[in-house]
Order: sequence, then structure tokens, then C-alpha cells
Amino acid sequence: MADALKIGIAGLGTVGASLVRILQDRHETLATTCGRAIEITAVTARDRSKDRGVDLAGITWFDDAVSLASQGGIDVFVELMGGTGDPAYASVKAALTHGVHVVTANKALLAAHGIELAEIAEKHGALLNYEAAVAGGIPVIKALRESMTGNTISRVYGIMNGTCNYILTKMEKEGLSFEACLKEAQRLGYAEADPAFDIEGNDTAHKLSILTSLAFGTAIAADDIYLEGITNISIEDIQAAADLGYRIKLLGVAQRTESGIEQRVHPTMVPHDTVIAQVDGVTNAVAIESDILGELLMVGPGAGGDATASAVLGDIADIAKSRPGAQHVPAFGRPANALLPYKRARMQSHEGGYFIRLKVVDRTGVFANVAKQMADNDISLESIMQHSKHYADPAEPKTIILVTHATFEASVRKAIVSIKAEGYLVGEPQVIRIERPKAW
Repeated sequence: MADALKIGIAGLGTVGASLVRILQDRHETLATTCGRAIEITAVTARDRSKDRGVDLAGITWFDDAVSLASQGGIDVFVELMGGTGDPAYASVKAALTHGVHVVTANKALLAAHGIELAEIAEKHGALLNYEAAVAGGIPVIKALRESMTGNTISRVYGIMNGTCNYILTKMEKEGLSFEACLKEAQRLGYAEADPAFDIEGNDTAHKLSILTSLAFGTAIAADDIYLEGITNISIEDIQAAADLGYRIKLLGVAQRTESGIEQRVHPTMVPHDTVIAQVDGVTNAVAIESDILGELLMVGPGAGGDATASAVLGDIADIAKSRPGAQHVPAFGRPANALLPYKRARMQSHEGGYFIRLKVVDRTGVFANVAKQMADNDISLESIMQHSKHYADPAEPKTIILVTHATFEASVRKAIVSIKAEGYLVGEPQVIRIERPKAW
């Protein structure tokens, strides 16, 4: 049997502790399946005295991650600290520069510095593996980077943030407000004390930028993503969607268009009878459409200690199974210098259906005027209806719900501007895109 693979772990939070436990509990099984033992020889974390529920006896402790990465005598550096800056960035860079393989779960780091780090890895003959960075335990990185080689991918999309999916699911099933569901998510540990990164869509955007690079062979462009979070989704939207046969999900979507690559993150209405509409709670789902394979949908746990540690372990096992001199798979599926410049498709050219909710003053002619504004902008309506509460005060605003056929975003935005100018709107209109894929 080959010499043991020596690994150093930076970060001993939920995922790091789970990884240590799994590696220790399954040491013999992994040695058999990988053809060599996997040994944790060094670790580092912020608090050396904290009880993490795992045995660290006999493992060398480093006070900083950069020293562990560059001087730890390890074969693989596992980065589980998070963040785009130091110590994560400096330590990963140091490891790769010294020819040490890197396994990371840090999507923010990859979105910000992924191409640079891939170039360093290639220069020094090191691997940069990051299955756990996107969709937790779902093996979507391996699918795009290796299994689907030769396929031309037209679209990749999915539910990539468990916090948002939990909140939207709970709003629908229990009829609670966004604020109430967010508080419950925080209580259960699904949402951070400051949840903005998740609920504003940034976490999904980072993950989507990585998938876009893998799917379309382009440089990462995390700053070129159209972004909407879920903070403006109301229980009224959830209920209206249900009445129309839809559920609302926060989707990340990247697709090839005639004008470039379109990347967008936003709340989306999906038909209730589709598979992705049934993905509830903190579960994630990623779908890939390609010319050879067709449509692939992968569903599984998107976060959590064991799920993420499982993905990290898979990357470590791949390295353990590789042999000296074997050709490495490039971090983004092709050499970094072969990645194409990212060409952003204009969102105003997006074509698809829309749900539009308007609150209007109750006066004669408003309903007809709304329909006219849509027609004047060449928007074909699938349905238009007025919602009003039984015995409601006539002075209260009325709600008009519109569902359009496939149309251009520019037309919808132009119609909304015209409606605002008429003076009968109360508050801001709600616009949610409708996705009707070929088969989910």
C-alpha cells in the first residue's frame, strides 16, 4: 500500500469537526477504498481550547493557517475557514505555491479569486478541488468538470441556498410572514444572525458564478449577475402563486443566449407539479440541460456538517486515489488560460412569462387601463384578475394580479413605468419571473 496521504485542516467548525470524526471513524475503510491511508497530521483554528467533540491528540497544532499550508509537511491542505480575504486566501495561495493540493468549501473565495488560484495550481502541479463549495453534498462540480465532458450545456440552474428555501417553504405551508419565518430559521441555525448574505441572494450568486464557469468555459464573473433576494416576497405573493398553480423558489439561473451568457438570481414562480417545486426546506437542487445527456436534476442536502464534510471527503479521496505523475483535472474543467472572457447577456433581453401584482386605488377604469398598458407594450396576458377581500372597505386599495405569456423584460418594465405615471398605484408593484422548463 502507498504511503499515507497527510492532510492538514484549517477551520474546526461544524464542517471541520465532522470531517475529523468521519476520517477517524472510517480510517480502515477509506484506506481500503483509496489504496492508501488518509491521516490528519495537522490542524489550525481560532480557539485551541474549545471542545469540538473530536479527539485531536497526536495531531500537530499550528497557530496560523499560512504556516500550516506552507510548513506543515502535508500533502493536502483543507480550507474550511471561509471568507474572501486572509487567512483563507493567503493560506490557499501558499499551499498551492508549495505544490500542496487544496480542498476547500469556500465559494466566496473561489468567486473572488478562483481563476488566479487555478493558475497557481496548474503552475505548481497541485489540485484545487471544491465540490463542497456549491450545493453541499450534491456532486454537481464533478458532474460538470468530469462526467459531462463533451456535452454542450445550454443551461444550469437550481435552488442553491437552504436558508431561502426554508423560509419560502415555511411561508407557504404555515401562512407566516417573511419576518416570522426568518426568525425561526435563525433560531434553528439555518440563518445567520446577520442573514443578508443569504436572503439578498449573494450566496446563491457566488455558487452560480462557479457553475457558470464550469458549464460554459468562461472566466468567473460573480459581479455580472442580475440579483434579487427574497426580502420583498410577501405572504400575499405566496398565496397568489398557489392559487395560480405555482410555488415561489429563489433560483440561480445561467444560460447561453445569442447575446452572451445570462446569469441571474431572483425569486421565480415554478409550476406546482414540477420536481423542483417539490424541493422543500433546506434541501438544494441543481439542474443541467445539455445536448447529449439531455436534462439532469440532482437533489440533496445543501448544507450541514455531515453533508458538506461528505463532499470534502470525496475530494480528498480523489486525491488519495490519484498517482504521482497522473494528469490533473484543471480546476474549472480546462486550463485557466483557455477559459473564455465572460460576455454578459443583457437582462433586458430576457424572454419569459411574468407574474405582476399591483395594488391600486378603487376607481372606475383602472382595471381596463392596466390591460391597455399591457397591450400597448405588446404584452399578451394569460390571465388578469382582481383580488378583493369580502366585505372590504371600498376605500381600501384593490389588488390586480396579471400573468403574462412569454415576453421581454424590457416590455414589462416599460409597461410598469407607464402604469406608475397614471397615478392610481399604491406602493411598488411586484414582478416575479415565471420559469416553465421543458421537463422538471
